[in-house]
Amino acid sequence: MFKDFSEVMKENTASVLTDMFKELGLQASIQLSSFENEKTALIIVDMVNGFVKEGALSSPRVLAINERTAELVKACNENKIEMLAFCDSHNKDCQEFASYPPHCICETQEEKITSEIRKHFVGTEIKKNSTNGFIEPEFQKWLENHNNIENFIICGCCTDLCVLQFALSLKTDFNRRNLNKRVIVIQSLCETYDGGSHGGDISNLFAFYNMKTNGIEVPKDIVF
Repeated sequence: MFKDFSEVMKENTASVLTDMFKELGLQASIQLSSFENEKTALIIVDMVNGFVKEGALSSPRVLAINERTAELVKACNENKIEMLAFCDSHNKDCQEFASYPPHCICETQEEKITSEIRKHFVGTEIKKNSTNGFIEPEFQKWLENHNNIENFIICGCCTDLCVLQFALSLKTDFNRRNLNKRVIVIQSLCETYDGGSHGGDISNLFAFYNMKTNGIEVPKDIVF
């Protein structure tokens, strides 16, 4: 039988969470220079104004990773590393708005990549109408046309929603096809939001731990 949730919370919860934090904290940083440029892609998830700077779902936590994400984009540009950016973009009658406040409406500034990232970004932009960019037909075409890519470095928001769903889908698809490709989610360059019962720190914790247990690499940081 399932335990009552209040009972579960009483049983060793603090020690379990502490162990999870420690395990994630022990993940080593990676060097951008350790990757073969022509076999590597940077995937930027939803670093758009509607999550970074303005609108109902913008978050100061996500804003805090914007500048350094732009620096990583610049480094990838200089090293001719392939880049792809997902941009949340919805019509006004989007079904997703039954779960979330209206955000990133088509043809508004909210659906645009931030100016700091845009300054250095050279690559493919894919608009997405759900939390999971993996299922977008345009991404499937991109993936098919870039079968030389072996290392997928992922950053952006939200860690426990769009990043988590995309990374898990990508990794499980590679597993299904028995492909030995690396999916790498950078802890320091992924963020989520605080709001109501949704605490950013705990949401990040569970998302990163979930990804790690599913074969996704979650280094603390990336040096470039």
